[in-house]
Amino acid sequence: MAISVSHYGFMPDGKEVKLYSISNNNDVTLQLINLGATLQSLYTPDKYGRVNDITIGFDSLYGHLNFTDYQGKVVGRYANRIANGSFSLGGKKYQLTQNEKDKTCLHSAGEFSDAVWDAIIADDNAVEFSYTSPDGTSGFEGNLTAKVRYTLTEDNKVVIEYSAVCDKDTVMNFTNHVYFNLNGSAMSDVLDHEMQMNASHYVPIDADSIPTGEIREVKGTAFDFNAPCTIGKRIYDNDEQLTLARGYDHNFCLSHKEGEADATVKEPVSGRVLKMYTDLPGVQLYTGNFLDGSVVGKGGMPIVKHAGFCLETQFYPDSPNQPDFPSCVFKAGEEFKSTTVFAVSVEE
Repeated sequence: MAISVSHYGFMPDGKEVKLYSISNNNDVTLQLINLGATLQSLYTPDKYGRVNDITIGFDSLYGHLNFTDYQGKVVGRYANRIANGSFSLGGKKYQLTQNEKDKTCLHSAGEFSDAVWDAIIADDNAVEFSYTSPDGTSGFEGNLTAKVRYTLTEDNKVVIEYSAVCDKDTVMNFTNHVYFNLNGSAMSDVLDHEMQMNASHYVPIDADSIPTGEIREVKGTAFDFNAPCTIGKRIYDNDEQLTLARGYDHNFCLSHKEGEADATVKEPVSGRVLKMYTDLPGVQLYTGNFLDGSVVGKGGMPIVKHAGFCLETQFYPDSPNQPDFPSCVFKAGEEFKSTTVFAVSVEE
C-alpha cells in the first residue's frame, strides 16, 4: 500500500489543509484531512463491484468550515455533552464554554474539530495526527497533547487509535463523528439499514439531551438492537425518548461480547456490511435527526434527514457529573488510550 498527499485548501489564517489518501488492494480507499483530523471519505465496493464513498460530508474546505455537523471530525477534549457546561474535579468547579442553547458544553465547543492538526505519514498504510490543547481552552485545565492514528489494513479495516496526556488532572473523552450511509449517497436515508448492537442498556436523556442518570434496559423498547432490526422500524414509535431527540441520539452501554462486533450494520441493496469494535464502554447512535436537506454535501447533493448514522464510541455523556457512570478522569501524566475499528465487507 502507499499514501498520496495533495492540497485540499487554505484556512482563513493561511494554514494549509492537506488530503491524505490510503488505498489497499481491495479497492478500498481511506481519505483524511488534517482539519479536525477528519475521516474525509471511505470508498468501498458493493456486491456488484461498484465503488462508492460510504461517508456523508463535504467535497470542499468551504463546506467543512461553514456547514459542518462534525462530519468525520475528531471530537475532544470531551466528546458529547456536559450538563450546564460545568463539572467539579478535585474539589474545584470548572466552567466550560456553553455552546449549545447557552446551556450545554457540546463536543468541547468544537475545539479539536476546528483545529488544523499536525500530520505525519506513520507507515505505508497509516497517518498520525497530533494536536496540543493549551491550558484553559474552553474552560478545561491543563496542557493536553493528543494523537490520532488512522490505519487502513489489507483486510479492509479502518483502525483509529487515540492517545492523549495532560499535565493536570482532567477529564478526557475522544471520538470520531463520521456519518455512514452504506448506499453511498446522502440523497437516500439510512432507515432501511439493518443494525445489530450488543447492548443491554442505554442512557435516557432529558429535554436538553443530558442523561437523566438512569441506565435503562433496552428489552421491550425501541432501543433493543440485540436482534437485527432496521434503523427505521421503530424510530417513529410513540416513545418519549425518541420524541425528545427526534430519533436516536443516545448512548448505548456496550456488552462487549467476546469474539463479536459491538455493532453490525448491513445495507440490503448494496450488500455492504460495517462492523464496529471498540474498547470504550459506550457508543452514541445518532441518526442525523436534524439534517433537513438545506445543506449541500458531496457531489452537490443535499444532505437529507437521516442521511447518515453515527457510531460515536465514547465514555457516557455527562460522565464528569454522573458518579455511577464509568469514570473518564485521568490523572496528570496518565495516558488515555483507546482503539476503534470499522471493518467493511460485502454480503452476497
